[in-house]
Amino acid sequence: MKLVVLGSGSRGNAFVVTAAGCSLLVDAGFGPRALVQRAKQAGVDLRGLAGIVLTHEHGDHARGAGPLARKVGCPVFASRGTLTALGDRLDGTRRHAVAPHAIVGVGPFALTGCRTSHDAAEPMAFVLAAQGARVGVAYDLGRPTAAVRYLLRDVTALLVEANHDEVLLRTGPYPAAVRARIAGMGGHLSNRAAAELLGDLCHERLQSVVLVHLSDRCNRRDLARAAAEQCLAGRGFRGDLFVARQDEPLDPIQVAPDAGQLELGIAG
Repeated sequence: MKLVVLGSGSRGNAFVVTAAGCSLLVDAGFGPRALVQRAKQAGVDLRGLAGIVLTHEHGDHARGAGPLARKVGCPVFASRGTLTALGDRLDGTRRHAVAPHAIVGVGPFALTGCRTSHDAAEPMAFVLAAQGARVGVAYDLGRPTAAVRYLLRDVTALLVEANHDEVLLRTGPYPAAVRARIAGMGGHLSNRAAAELLGDLCHERLQSVVLVHLSDRCNRRDLARAAAEQCLAGRGFRGDLFVARQDEPLDPIQVAPDAGQLELGIAG
């Protein structure tokens, strides 16, 4: 499996997972032209997408979904609440509602999701499994619930938000109400909370961790990395740690088959 983060942050989020010649775009938080350009820069062709998976309806995650789906003729997968909230922005597309904890087959992928506590219609975290590997994505979390922790157990690669540094948020430019929303139950994870979650989810076969959805105004890449590194080191993590960029893709991340998942028969 190959994972390509096209960009992630306060102004847009999108990544592509490819397996067996089939690609899924997870979130489309940039305009369709920008998505195609970013994918081309990363060596990914979006014309053959098998589908677009949306975590929720906010613009920094769904802005380009309708136009791109119509352009390439692929379906959109999301919770029923997300599809309803997007409404006519998805007109002319095929839509498939993903129920929490159900397994949906898309080409070689087995897609599974659960609810998160973000302030959206019906936001979800997802795991995409194929070819003996499992990629988990969880951002806009508010708080990492027991369901999210269960979903993300034993993943091979993990994208998790490290949205803000708590000090920078308190001293930053946002009004008090916005700061409270970001730090609240329906908001985003701090670097410290993300590191604690990573510590809980770390296991000996975890290959890659990507920190995503960093705030432009209330975080720095070095602060997010330092918090995650300290916690992961304490758990004996031997994989690779990446920090997503807002304005350019990361280099492709290869996700090798996990022998443990193959033996369990739960990896697609």
